[in-house]
Amino acid sequence: MAINKSRPKKPSKLSVYLYIPNIIVSTFGAVLDMITDRISTACLLVILSQVYRPGLTFVSLVALDIGSHWLQMYSTFLLGKASHKDVKDSTSWLFRAYYGNRMFMAYCCVACEVLYISLYLLAEKPTEHLMDVLLSLTKEISPFSILVGLSLFGWAIKQVVNVIQMKTAADICVLHDINKKESP
Repeated sequence: MAINKSRPKKPSKLSVYLYIPNIIVSTFGAVLDMITDRISTACLLVILSQVYRPGLTFVSLVALDIGSHWLQMYSTFLLGKASHKDVKDSTSWLFRAYYGNRMFMAYCCVACEVLYISLYLLAEKPTEHLMDVLLSLTKEISPFSILVGLSLFGWAIKQVVNVIQMKTAADICVLHDINKKESP
């Protein structure tokens, strides 16, 4: 009796594109998730840059978000890691806590988006000053002002993590270049 030692059939490109469980755990899925996150955040920030002054604040946040994530993805590629969220060897406790605790990371990400949407909803007239709107929220305690306050905390942590991420990833890219020059 012959034993069938055939290998499992390799999935087609179309099945990876269309089969949702594949997307969640695939390289394609990780890239798609990253692109979707960056584009949606950039769109919200560009809209806010037109609603509030100084608009450069929001444009700078776009640059920080895209730049830090681009460098993180590229440095992950250089190190041969499977995920940009693999930061076990990082020296930053906040960076490890952010990527190591999915609930904490989810809170920060959702807080960021909730803050941006809240700021959009709070704008009463074009070209309002951001600080005036935020300070007006502190004058009366309401469920909405508490939501914005909690969102500000998660947003601030996420921005600090983005700066750490950019610096750490840039260091990895620089070390890669140094090591490449030193090796024959």
